Amino acid sequence: MDAGGDDLAVLRARIAALEASAEAPRPPRHRLRSFCAALLIVIGCILTPLGIIASWTSDIVGDTDRYVQTVTPLAADPAVQDAVATRVTGAVMEHIDLNSLLEGVAPEQRPLLEKALGKLGNSLEGAVSSFVHDRAQDVVASPAFQTIWTDANRAIHTSLDRALTGSDDGAVQINTDTVTIDLAPVIDRVKERLVDAGLTVAGNIPEVHTDFTVLRADDIGKVKTGFSLLQVMGVWLPVISVLLVAGGVLLAAHRRRSLIAGTLGIAVAALFLGVALTVFRTVYLNALPSGVSPAAAGAVYDTLVRYLRTSVRVFVTLGVLIALAAWLSGPSRPATLVRGLWDSGISATRATADRAGMRTGPVGPFVRRYRTWITWILVAAAALACVFWPHPTGWVIVGIALGLLFALAVLAFLAEETGETHEPPNKPPEPHEIDEGHTAH
Repeated sequence: MDAGGDDLAVLRARIAALEASAEAPRPPRHRLRSFCAALLIVIGCILTPLGIIASWTSDIVGDTDRYVQTVTPLAADPAVQDAVATRVTGAVMEHIDLNSLLEGVAPEQRPLLEKALGKLGNSLEGAVSSFVHDRAQDVVASPAFQTIWTDANRAIHTSLDRALTGSDDGAVQINTDTVTIDLAPVIDRVKERLVDAGLTVAGNIPEVHTDFTVLRADDIGKVKTGFSLLQVMGVWLPVISVLLVAGGVLLAAHRRRSLIAGTLGIAVAALFLGVALTVFRTVYLNALPSGVSPAAAGAVYDTLVRYLRTSVRVFVTLGVLIALAAWLSGPSRPATLVRGLWDSGISATRATADRAGMRTGPVGPFVRRYRTWITWILVAAAALACVFWPHPTGWVIVGIALGLLFALAVLAFLAEETGETHEPPNKPPEPHEIDEGHTAH
């Protein structure tokens, strides 16, 4: 009894000591370490939206192919086509003298022109305007306009770079509140169509330069310095953001909890940027002047920020997946239950394979011996795939995660302990052994 009482006293003393240590205040060094870890994670999360914007800016301004790939779909957008046709029609009509229109047409071509204009109404100005608009619509709706649009944007990419960084003027100009593209090549094609249709007076129209507004915002010229800074940061700002969060996780006392908080913080920050893009789109369209087509402006905005929204989805997906993986590796009861179901499924699959006669040979022992190293190699390969994949999407990240999950399942299957032997324990006797037994008797 005395020995039992002593053991009980010792146990109570240990419990009291543990409770006292739990209730004791943290040392200043530990609090400072936790504060620095939290600060790094918060700064990294705050920089995430800026990093996404910086990467997008570097792609749009610094990569001609990426820029052309971004704006090419606009050539087939009906709202943009209609806006371009309307703008071109207005520019052409400013240079057509309606009073001398019919007098300037050659006698042999006058019946063709009168026939074309006669179908469009009694008003000469309205008839000519509709006639010009139809020819402009034919140009922007033709397959050739896709080539015109692509070649023009590729040629003016350098000017766009200069415009957004605040240097020389070019085909793309940035003013205090607009970014515009010169439609002179389109007008030239429209003039050719008008002449071919019988409106020969269009051949006398001089070279016309008119602008198509790509982006409109108040005092956009004031943000050119910031835009240039984001372009310079490029891909480095997202890397810095991730490194800050990683540093905070490594510095934290509870690394798993910090990893979950940091990755979810990155996902929330990226999601905030996505919401801001949607809200800004509404504000931007509501602030347009009456002469600008909201449908065309919305199409241009959606096209320009298309890859920006893709990056938002990538960061949200990646953050959620990493946080989920960190939580599943933790000691919580739900996580333990999920891991138990996973192990049970792998064991049942391996047992079924063993009964079917499947053997792993020397692969099984090798995998069991180096399982930890192989696991980290697979995780590193998935991480490198995410980093070096050219412009991944959210579905690409999900695919990589599923591929990693499958690889880990195969690894667990190969590493599963089995009772496999070279011969079954209850092997039936061979026929010659039976014969020898009978002979001995």
